[in-house]
Amino acid sequence: MIITDISLKTADRVEISVLVDNYIDIFMPQKTPVDRRLPFDALRHLLAEHGFSCLVRIFSGKQEHAVLFDTGLSRDCMAWNAAQLGLPLDGIEAIVLSHGHFDHTGGLEAVFTGAGRQVPLVVHPDAFLRRRMNGPKGIADFPQLDAFALKKAGADIFRRPGPSTLAAGHLLVTGEVERTTCFETGMPGMEMHVDGAWAPDPIRDDQALVINVRDKGLVVVSGCAHAGIINTVKYAQEISGTDHVHAVLGGFHLTGPAFAPRIAPTVAAVKEIGPDYVVPMHCTGWDAITRFMSAMPEQCILNTVGTSYMF
Repeated sequence: MIITDISLKTADRVEISVLVDNYIDIFMPQKTPVDRRLPFDALRHLLAEHGFSCLVRIFSGKQEHAVLFDTGLSRDCMAWNAAQLGLPLDGIEAIVLSHGHFDHTGGLEAVFTGAGRQVPLVVHPDAFLRRRMNGPKGIADFPQLDAFALKKAGADIFRRPGPSTLAAGHLLVTGEVERTTCFETGMPGMEMHVDGAWAPDPIRDDQALVINVRDKGLVVVSGCAHAGIINTVKYAQEISGTDHVHAVLGGFHLTGPAFAPRIAPTVAAVKEIGPDYVVPMHCTGWDAITRFMSAMPEQCILNTVGTSYMF
């Protein structure tokens, strides 16, 4: 059941298992008490791709809730990795899309088809827009989400532009993120087809997950943070009514020349927020990741596919 009341209940713990990310290193050791790296034999059959997906399990008392956040780029990678990791997806209570870009939606139909039942799909309405990248090298059309095909496969679609909760009120979906920083200005060249014409696309459907872990604070999970990871975290603080941030995970979209000027102010702003852990993934980019590792060596964790984080 999806609730539109934004009151966020405290969870006892949350486990976030990374099913799809751009990077895999089967020899990477555990660095902190919160990251669980599986043995070599368990990791050597996993796949990496330019995409993002994670399974979020929330525990409160005797209750356990499982929500899938994004589904990667290809049809098969996310489901394959989940099977290799022994993480069944048939018990998930919902799928949440961070936004409608193809590197986060590729495995959707396969998940619904395999579920054998209707599964709630929580999305911002703009996730179904036609989109393209109009850049220096020409125009590249993005694959468009097909609501009819998803419904036929088994999706029960909930179009939510604003905040809502899942997992009996223990998981907050931010909805559209308020944009207040001066340096997080969206993705240059993105366009959307609205009212019969192409227009600049602010990617309003970008949204994140938020969990408030008892005695720890907020765990914020972004897909790409097209709204800006600082905007995302500050908005999570605002709508949850909780200041302390325990962990920030996911894509921060700081890769490529157009985003290079944003790296320094983003790292500085994250340091000011002061999360206990920072886990940059997917579209964050190596330049930004190394800056985080240098600036926050005790807090920053280099992710690899197959890692589970326990907060």
